[in-house]
Amino acid sequence: MICFDREIEVPADKGVDIVDITAELETTVRDSGVRTGSMHATCVGSTGSLTCIEYEPGVVADLTRAVNELAPPERDYAHEQAWADGNGHSHVQAALVGPSVVVAVRSGRLSLGTWQQVVVINHDITPRTRRIDVTIIGS
Repeated sequence: MICFDREIEVPADKGVDIVDITAELETTVRDSGVRTGSMHATCVGSTGSLTCIEYEPGVVADLTRAVNELAPPERDYAHEQAWADGNGHSHVQAALVGPSVVVAVRSGRLSLGTWQQVVVINHDITPRTRRIDVTIIGS
């Protein structure tokens, strides 16, 4: 049994900014030596998220629009009453998408579909370097 971990840093523009990290995750899997198992990745921070999409301009635009419709930046948020930092929507958007993904590892590769990529999303109102904690477990 192998347990391998790595931290990936991903620069992102102000939100909603969607960045494909599939290549970095594939490299991490390869470096782990795991042939069969699972890869768990978590975006650290309350205004970032991870998900899988087809990373192409149309889907990126559609997801950006959908996230902004679910938690619009211009809406009033109770978070603003406490902190007045302008990013109440960022926290809600990130919570709705979720902080992590788990992908099976088969034959030493991520088991993703042809048109499926893992992306990190920065929802915050400023550019951020997102930290992604990756753990790969298997044999």
